[in-house]
Amino acid sequence: MANLVNAERVSLAFGTRTILDEVSLGLDNGDVVGVVGRNGDGKTTLLELLVGSRSPDAGQVVRNRSASIGHLGQTEDFPAGATVRDVAVGGRADHAWAADAAKRAVVTHLLGTLDLAQPVAELSGGERRRVSLAAVLLAGHDLLVLDEPTNHLDVEAVAWLAGHLNLLQAAGTAMLVVSHDRWFLDAVCNRVWEVHDGVVDAYDGGYAAYVLARAERNRQAAANESRRQNLLRKELAWLRRGPPARTSKPKFRIDAANVLIEDEPPARDMMRLREFATSRLGKDVFDLHQVSYALPDGRRLVDRLDWSIGPGDRIGLIGVNGSGKTTLLRLLSGEAAPQQGRVKQGKTLRLGHLSQSVTELDESEQVLESVQQLQRQTRLATGRDITSTNLLEDFGFSGQKLVTRIGELSGGERRRLQFLRLLLSEPNVLLLDEPTNDLDIDTLTVIEDYLDTWPGTLIVVSHDRYFLERTCDVSYALLGDGSCVLLPGGVEEYLERRRAEPRSVPGSGAAPTAARPNAGDAARQRQARKDLARVESQLAKVGRRINELHTALAEHSADYERLVALGAELDQTLARQESLEGDWLELAERVGD
Repeated sequence: MANLVNAERVSLAFGTRTILDEVSLGLDNGDVVGVVGRNGDGKTTLLELLVGSRSPDAGQVVRNRSASIGHLGQTEDFPAGATVRDVAVGGRADHAWAADAAKRAVVTHLLGTLDLAQPVAELSGGERRRVSLAAVLLAGHDLLVLDEPTNHLDVEAVAWLAGHLNLLQAAGTAMLVVSHDRWFLDAVCNRVWEVHDGVVDAYDGGYAAYVLARAERNRQAAANESRRQNLLRKELAWLRRGPPARTSKPKFRIDAANVLIEDEPPARDMMRLREFATSRLGKDVFDLHQVSYALPDGRRLVDRLDWSIGPGDRIGLIGVNGSGKTTLLRLLSGEAAPQQGRVKQGKTLRLGHLSQSVTELDESEQVLESVQQLQRQTRLATGRDITSTNLLEDFGFSGQKLVTRIGELSGGERRRLQFLRLLLSEPNVLLLDEPTNDLDIDTLTVIEDYLDTWPGTLIVVSHDRYFLERTCDVSYALLGDGSCVLLPGGVEEYLERRRAEPRSVPGSGAAPTAARPNAGDAARQRQARKDLARVESQLAKVGRRINELHTALAEHSADYERLVALGAELDQTLARQESLEGDWLELAERVGD
């Protein structure tokens, strides 16, 4: 087995903080290593050291000179004027690469909606990310170093990527992957490195095996387990009680897991929680009758939907980007009104809505001040009273972080604070829109633990398959044609449905070609690209105006009349944004045809 890269007693510090302290590790052909750890503990730094984009303060990194290394960083840096074709396939004509089935699959699943002749400078952030990922996968490297490769991918694309990486691993390609997507880590990796406190601990097996080994290691290290260890044991209990496929890794020691969890209660007592939820909410939560909502272009996101959502229901919403998941949450919350039909909310409903935006936070406030303005003490579903300071500590805010201005927090820290503030409002209905964005695995475990004992109605939109399966009891899919269907088989059933659908994207039968069938089609494509650029420009302007309105709302919080006017303008601007996003989706499909 050929050695590809070795780190020997590597150390690195930023100022007075030690990131890595005499770390030694290595990668061989066929190794697929998942890198986990809290945000800021050094995962990305470790990858940069191994690929040579950063130098250690001490020690050395030795790379096999005959091995090719591909690196997907967290930012993209493309040559000026480069097109999608230039970046992804090295500028080669379609016939030069489309004969290879594996390469066609990469283009189909990652670049299927893009015009290969389009300049990358005109792409959105998510599209640029997909182009970078495709370029790394198509280059035929011996070692792939991937930093958050599932960012901007929906659940279908994540499942495809896992399968593709498994094929590469079987052919001998080595991989080093940083990801917070635990399902993806378990599906792909055969080893896990945990970066923490300047060291790197190595574990055999995927994520499930890592949870077991880490729990064992913690139990041996201390007789009295900390809250962190209890969270691991609860997650392990859920992993063992879940579908058999999740715990079928050869190195997952079933007997040891049974010993660890023999006194651990189930993650959730659904009967008790449902009874509690009914006492808080009554029998009715949401009743949707013949609800329809369409975009200005006529495409229906929801079409004559009848749906009754009761107390204690825990629902996961799945669908491709643009299928209407966020719109459905806005219809439920009352932020958007149906164009037909009605949405009835229960009389005792107290709603908590976690949106994808964190602009509602006042960046000038300190963390502790922001939380204590809401409530200094709250009562959890278990009946236990907890102070805001205790909650802050549970969510990773202690010491100097308590007096840090919100504007100086990272994206993940702001997301954590947003969720914490939502809990303090003591809602009995939670609508969570992509709650896992920017969060590390430890923080996700804390959130899942709180949701385990939270007795209310929960509706989650997420591409994080693990989080959906961990927190929800039933899944529904928005299929893009206005329907919302129950998925008794969960995410797997959704993926089967999607695989059964015919694809009208490059690589679905014939190789994609740059040439158009006739001059009329070429003219329509050119016009569609112009319209797409115009819509993207308008979306950028609308996005800036939304940010300005959020700032103005915070500044005029004591002026009721001004707040009403600003709120009305914000609603109109959000509606305009959603309309433009619908136009963008339609034009993107035209350009990709």
